[in-house]
Parts: sequence; structure tokens; C-alpha cells
Amino acid sequence: MGIKRRTKSVTTMLSIFESGEEALSVVNLVERLKNQMNKTTVYRILERLEKEGAIHSFSGTNGLKWYAKCSQCTAHHHNDIHPHFECKDCGKVECLEVNIPIPSIEDRNIQSVDVLLTGQCTNCMI
Repeated sequence: MGIKRRTKSVTTMLSIFESGEEALSVVNLVERLKNQMNKTTVYRILERLEKEGAIHSFSGTNGLKWYAKCSQCTAHHHNDIHPHFECKDCGKVECLEVNIPIPSIEDRNIQSVDVLLTGQCTNCMI
């Protein structure tokens, strides 16, 4: 395993994920970072961080790709097989700390799972 270079752009992206618990859409990240890096750089860094095990991605409603920080993942194995929740009212998307067992299927090698639950978050139910 070689030395992983941490450019200013990579450090900026990592700090965004470290500072919050919510998942972020690629659209939100591109908009948020538009004065610091171009769209191609955002996509390239997201891909790199996912390969390194720092973040994971999943599909939200309308096929939008979301990213969230990983917990104890490596470049060789993602442990973040968990459901995500998207609030239909405010749009907040978050990882859920709920264990949903993924069944083994004969003659199949499951490499990824996307479970998205939608509804209203605590703040929107009030």
C-alpha cells in the first residue's frame, strides 16, 4: 500500500464529511464546492475516497447519488451495509444504525446493497 497523497481539495472534501452526520448528494457537493474546485475534480475525489474506504455511496430517490462517511471501512472491504433514510418533506438523507440482514443467495456473489427508506424525519413530523 503506497502513500496516499492528501491534496488541499481532498482535505477539503474529507472535512465536509467529518463535520456532519448527514449524507450529501453529489449535486449538493458540486454546488457547495464550486468556488474551490470544478465538477470533474469533485467527482474524481469522491471516487477516490470511496475506493479508499473513507466514504460510501448509495442511490436516493430519482436516482440521485448520495455520499456519507464510512465507519471502519477499508479499501478492500466496505462494512457500511445499512439502510438509509430520506425525508420526503425536507430532503434530509442519513445513514440508519439499523442492522438489516442480507441473505446469502446460492450461486450469487452479492457485492453491494442499497436499502432506502423514505418518509418523514423527526423534525418534519412535528
